[in-house]
Amino acid sequence: MDTFHVLGLMSGTSLDGLDIAYCRFTYKEHNWIYNILNANTLVYADCWIDSLRGAETATGRELIALDHAYGKYLGQQVRTFVEEHNLQLDFVASHGHTIFHQPDQHISLQLGNGAYLAAHAQLPVVCDFRTLDIALGGQGAPLVPIGDELLFKDYDFCVNLGGISNVSFSKNGKRLAFDISACNMLLNTLANSAGMAYDAGGQMARQGTLRHDLLLQLNAPAYFSDPYPKSLGKEWILENSLHTLATSSYSLEDKLHTTCHHVAMQLQQALEPLHEGQHRVLLTGGGAFNTFLVELFQQYLGPQYRVEIPAPEVVSFKEALIFAFLGVLRWRGEHNCLRSVTGAAKNNIGGAIYLG
Repeated sequence: MDTFHVLGLMSGTSLDGLDIAYCRFTYKEHNWIYNILNANTLVYADCWIDSLRGAETATGRELIALDHAYGKYLGQQVRTFVEEHNLQLDFVASHGHTIFHQPDQHISLQLGNGAYLAAHAQLPVVCDFRTLDIALGGQGAPLVPIGDELLFKDYDFCVNLGGISNVSFSKNGKRLAFDISACNMLLNTLANSAGMAYDAGGQMARQGTLRHDLLLQLNAPAYFSDPYPKSLGKEWILENSLHTLATSSYSLEDKLHTTCHHVAMQLQQALEPLHEGQHRVLLTGGGAFNTFLVELFQQYLGPQYRVEIPAPEVVSFKEALIFAFLGVLRWRGEHNCLRSVTGAAKNNIGGAIYLG
């Protein structure tokens, strides 16, 4: 097959909702062409936010039950989306929702059981993209870079500002990538404390003052100077960045303002040593809508880096798009996880298939 119609599902660490993207991929003249034909973000009900947020402290029995229940929920949302829009699909590709990510302990768990998803969607499903790479000694993350390489190759850097910020780029003929810092996990948690889902456009952050001692604390962990391959999990963020913010006595506006500087500074420190000269930077993820953060990012990087924000559907649904694409590569039996990115023993073809 040279054309695939796939529904990509992505639930990020910031718990802002379930991204669903109906995508078409066509392989033509040794290039992949993509189209996002229909997409939506389904905001989680409070019960799902509470269940997913509290899953890391659940018992084994409770975790299994939640995995099955969340898989059923995903399948039901897929079935509804398909029927409402009268879609014809080849399969569903689902990332699931990450509960644990500790690659140094060979642990990474994404809830959303593929069998339950397939049964309730009544469609084939590709899921569990990370486990094989971890079994091969890799980080199991980031997984998006193969999609960056094949779908967005006109850009020198692909930066995603999601719950965690990450970057993907090519150097000496190899694709490389790593997680940079927590991003919306910090900003949204701060906004939540004031009863808001997020700080729209970074308006509250803009009103604050840069607190240099807090910035030093946020920048202090050794992770930021560690060599890649490397990746972040919710556990590390809770113990480090979020703990630092929670114990600070500064105002909410000052915390948001300083956190935006922290995120922008870590982006700059991650990108600047990698290349010289002029560069195009693709910026996606929810943080790309934070005008204050984007301004700081451009300010820290300087004029030699041209930061470009694509069409809104790509900004919002790029990860769902790429997990749909990872499903296509898995379906075709082609590598969808790169050892140069994750540090695994070899390139691999990750993903379990449930035919429903």
